[in-house]
Amino acid sequence: MTGCELNSDNIRVFAYSFDFTTASHGWDGDFADYPEGDSIFYELKFKYDTLPRTNGNRKALLMSGKNHSDDLFMFIRKKLSGLKPNTEYRVLFNVRISSNVPTGNVGVGGAPGESVFVKAGAVIAKPEKVLVDGFYSMNADIGSQSQAGADVLVIGNIGVAPTTTQFTEVYRNNNSANPFRVTTDSQGEVWILIGTDSGFEGTTTLYYTSIDILFNQAD
Repeated sequence: MTGCELNSDNIRVFAYSFDFTTASHGWDGDFADYPEGDSIFYELKFKYDTLPRTNGNRKALLMSGKNHSDDLFMFIRKKLSGLKPNTEYRVLFNVRISSNVPTGNVGVGGAPGESVFVKAGAVIAKPEKVLVDGFYSMNADIGSQSQAGADVLVIGNIGVAPTTTQFTEVYRNNNSANPFRVTTDSQGEVWILIGTDSGFEGTTTLYYTSIDILFNQAD
């Protein structure tokens, strides 16, 4: 992980970069929007694992699950520190994933590529699943599938190209015209939340290979 701070004309920018080739950098993962006791049935898996087609030379964050609920949320998270306390920032995300899902395919409940939406955001409280009436939901507002929530933006989907058959790396991001806004806590900390919200009622497997996050102090 690398981070830097740049100062120009009273604008303060913080940049964080995580390359998972040789380390997980403290990111962990979990799942929500599924019934209590069904983790085996849903085939849920989070692991720091070897990236396919790299002969063991590269690693990444593996997320995999079978979406029986038509709404499975698979997410990773990490607390970031070093920002200014109680300060509003505009946040840009650049998330690199490896996916083997083609575009243009039809699946149960939705397309296996275009109906698995990549979301990214930042929150003050640790983002985690909470059990309510026998069902795990998020304690953050993640919206629903193609819809953003108060705590995340939709930055794309996991579809690669019509002819995709092997795991291929692609970027998913927002831009300066669509920044995410967050205000840090009194310690200058926030939690980053990145995940996939699925409408495809089948198995989704992907790898997070790198994540870059830019904080630009709001006006």
